Amino acid sequence: MSERLILSTLRPALVLFVALSVLTGLAYPLLVDGLGHVFFAREADGSVIERNGVAIGSAVIGQNFADPGHFWGRPSASAPQPYNGLASGGSNLGPSNPALTDAVQQRIAALRALDPGNLQPVPVDLVTASASGLDPDISPAAARYQAARVARVRGLPAERVLALVDAHTQGRQWGLLGEPRVNVLALNLALDAAR
Repeated sequence: MSERLILSTLRPALVLFVALSVLTGLAYPLLVDGLGHVFFAREADGSVIERNGVAIGSAVIGQNFADPGHFWGRPSASAPQPYNGLASGGSNLGPSNPALTDAVQQRIAALRALDPGNLQPVPVDLVTASASGLDPDISPAAARYQAARVARVRGLPAERVLALVDAHTQGRQWGLLGEPRVNVLALNLALDAAR
C-alpha cells in the first residue's frame, strides 16, 4: 500500500473520531446539563433538602437512620458505609443464596426485637436492599409497620404518626407509573418538627 492511500484512509477516520468525540463527549453533555438546569433546576442540583440554609440530604438518595425514634429506609448494599452514592449497587445475592436468606432473617429479628408487640408481617422492602442500594423511599406498608415503634419511642400518639405517614405518601407518578411511596427523609423531618 502506498503512503498516500494510507493517509487518504486514515485522515477521514481521525477527523470523524475527533468530531464525534467533541460532539458526544463535550457538546451533548453540556447541552443536556444546561437544559436540565434551565427546566429542572432542583433535580439537576441533586434535589437537595435544606434546613435553616444547611444541606441535610437529598430527596433522591437514602440516608442511614438507626435511631428507633425515626423511620428507617430500605437496607443499603453500598460499601464501605450505607447509602454511599459513590458505591451504588446491589448485593448481587440471588433468592437461593444462603447469605441473602441469613441477612433477611437477621433484619427481621432486629425489627422484631425493637418492636416485639408488632405481629404484622414485615414488609419486604424493610429487609431487602434495592439494586442501587440508595433508595430514599419505602412503601406505605413499611412506614405503617414502623409507626407504632416510632410513636412509642417519641411519646407521640400513634394516630399523629400515622397521619404524618399518610401526609407524606406519594401516589404513582402521573397516576400510573411505579407504586405509592413514602420519602423517609421528608417523613423524618416532619416527625422532628412535630415535637
